[in-house]
Amino acid sequence: MESIIFLGFTLNAWIVIATVLLVFTLMLCTKLPADFVFLGAMTVLLVTGTLPVNQVLAGFSSSSVVLVGALFVVIAGLVHTGTMQWIVKYALGTPKSLKMAILRLMLPVAALSSFLSNTTVVAIFIKVVKIWSKKLNIAPSKLLIPLSYASGMGGICTLIGTPPNLLISGFYTEQTGVQLSIFTPTLAGLFCLAVGVLSMLAMQKLLPVRKSPEDALEETNDYTVELLVPSSAECIGKTVKEAGLDTVEGGHLIEIIRFDKEIISPVDEDEFIMGGDRLIFAGKVDEILKLRNSHQLVNATHHVFSLDEIDSNRKLRMAHVKFSSPLVGTRMADSDFEERNNVVLVAVAREGERINGSPREIVLEKGDTLLLECPQHFNPEESSSTSALQFFETDLLVKSGKKTLVSSLILLAMILLSSLDIIPLLQASFLAAFAMIICRCCSIDQARRSIDWGLLMVFAGSISLGSAIEYTGIANRLAESILSVCGTDPMYAMACICLLGTFITEFTSNTATAAIFFPITYNIATTLNANPLTFCVALMIAVSSSFATPIGSPTHMLVYGPGGYRFSDFMRVGFFMNLIILAASLFITPILFPL
Repeated sequence: MESIIFLGFTLNAWIVIATVLLVFTLMLCTKLPADFVFLGAMTVLLVTGTLPVNQVLAGFSSSSVVLVGALFVVIAGLVHTGTMQWIVKYALGTPKSLKMAILRLMLPVAALSSFLSNTTVVAIFIKVVKIWSKKLNIAPSKLLIPLSYASGMGGICTLIGTPPNLLISGFYTEQTGVQLSIFTPTLAGLFCLAVGVLSMLAMQKLLPVRKSPEDALEETNDYTVELLVPSSAECIGKTVKEAGLDTVEGGHLIEIIRFDKEIISPVDEDEFIMGGDRLIFAGKVDEILKLRNSHQLVNATHHVFSLDEIDSNRKLRMAHVKFSSPLVGTRMADSDFEERNNVVLVAVAREGERINGSPREIVLEKGDTLLLECPQHFNPEESSSTSALQFFETDLLVKSGKKTLVSSLILLAMILLSSLDIIPLLQASFLAAFAMIICRCCSIDQARRSIDWGLLMVFAGSISLGSAIEYTGIANRLAESILSVCGTDPMYAMACICLLGTFITEFTSNTATAAIFFPITYNIATTLNANPLTFCVALMIAVSSSFATPIGSPTHMLVYGPGGYRFSDFMRVGFFMNLIILAASLFITPILFPL
């Protein structure tokens, strides 16, 4: 079967091509978790015999995958000792203009992202930037896009700054036997970062002014709150006026939803209250929620039936609906999300405006901001809500102290040991992770929870796909096709591959893009007798240059909700940023790494 040739590819090669296209399609058009998609891809390669078993599973033992796992623990130590919070506190200052604010924000973010997870850096900065922007009287939307862009541009400055860099360096070492330094891409990355920061300053007028959804929920007096009339309530059988619900301090009754789904709106004062009614109020949340005690009402969720089941020690929290959330396109009334997580939906905001009507009847969209009533000690990390929502009020507020210095020294030691070639980066990262736990910079449980097993699965699956593309001869064929179009000019060929990589990474995982494009890129470089390292560094920058869509990077998704952005906001700024960084990369990389 393998000997069957169609359009120049074997049957196994067509299986790999179909698998890659399916992976891209599922990640772009469905809500399936990325780790599940890549596990499915590995299953296809394994069951069909397209790739030998040892190569399919090689990703799990890859040094790049193990290194990323160790770095998660190192980052946990820095976060839980307050190191990052200390940097945030003293790095921003009080600039006098928007240009200076962008500069003061992007530089420290880029520096941190060179050594730490981009997602972690952005998640910690978001809340601070929102407070800082109010202090400076600047719309948060003017600063959150630069925040996300800076984390991406900073990540390309070192091998450990972003997963694609580690993946490409791992592939390069396998092909050449040459171990890259942690600072191999630094000079090229710094040049692109400088160009990117200057471009951001020049394009500041393109940054949108949007009202933050969180501000809409924090400042408005026009909330929607939903309460349920239990069968034991004393107000049953009384009119709205007799029950004292016609004039409520801080709000008013705007709608009654009967147990048989009949909707009464507007509500007349002579309307009778019945058991099972859902009462929709508009007004100040804190005042309206007092009705639960004064009128024996309960939260309007299908899992609460009496006052005895209500925890009086609860608080309001905000969260954003993730792009890949299973809640997208659904109503809270149709799911058991509230019951599973012991939370109650109080209000919904979209694009900076609160949505009127019953919150549990609203069809949720990606980026929506939800106001939730949660238990006093609610921890999103320990609930299933983390796969659907992104909470921003839970940033660790850790005081700096001796452990802050200890964790910083551990990170510095890891960098020095690796950069001075005393020990390889993998061993240095393991020592640093072990030191973080031994020195109690983070507990064993915190270290275990910090590891993103889903990302590691994506990493392993990406390596398997990259190996399959090389093993089945697809890389050679595609390299020949690209060369037939681009000719024998290495610069032209490198530009074509980087432009294609930048485009693809806007719609799918940059890790997957790196794994799929590396064998093609390497084959083109060797065919042209060019320096493969030049092509590899250019590819590192290209697959991390995804600025034009909010789905191009996890950090864009993090700021999308808090900034109140629209999809087009990223395209307006990011399209030019993509071209600028690509041009900067194609200029500087051949100079630093001659072809």
